[in-house]
Amino acid sequence: MMGQHARSESLFYYFRLEDQVPENHLLRLIDKHIDFGFVRERLKESYSDTSRPSIDPELLLRILLIGYLYGIDSERKPVEELRMHLAWRWFTSLGFDEEVPHHSTFSKNRHGRFHESKLFEQLFEEVVARCLAEGLVRGDKYRSMELSLKRTLPRRAAFPESS
Repeated sequence: MMGQHARSESLFYYFRLEDQVPENHLLRLIDKHIDFGFVRERLKESYSDTSRPSIDPELLLRILLIGYLYGIDSERKPVEELRMHLAWRWFTSLGFDEEVPHHSTFSKNRHGRFHESKLFEQLFEEVVARCLAEGLVRGDKYRSMELSLKRTLPRRAAFPESS
């Protein structure tokens, strides 16, 4: 007799994101080998001590890095996809009960706070360079990148190919 799987929705799910991401997953390897601590230090002067807290700039860089790694050529798409991907949630440290940043946050930062200095773009390039230095991504699958909607990102993912 052929079985039939009935779809059922639970009100609560009990699991840890940490347990869902394999040890050899690219995002786990990047998290292990790339220290993002330099981001806050470099951006310290770009933020006020008295206004309301901003969205964590490391979170924004991690989302942009996901877009780069998976060949996504917009800022809107990784934000939309972040709602569904467990590994992406884990990499960005966003639990299911936390709000994903609005896609306009990227353009507001690009055209506002970091427009003149290009500091955010430089930080992103440094993160990519660190990934390259660790051998986590390959350099032949990307071109010079700009943090704008017109940036040139590859259509293929930037993963090293398995041997």
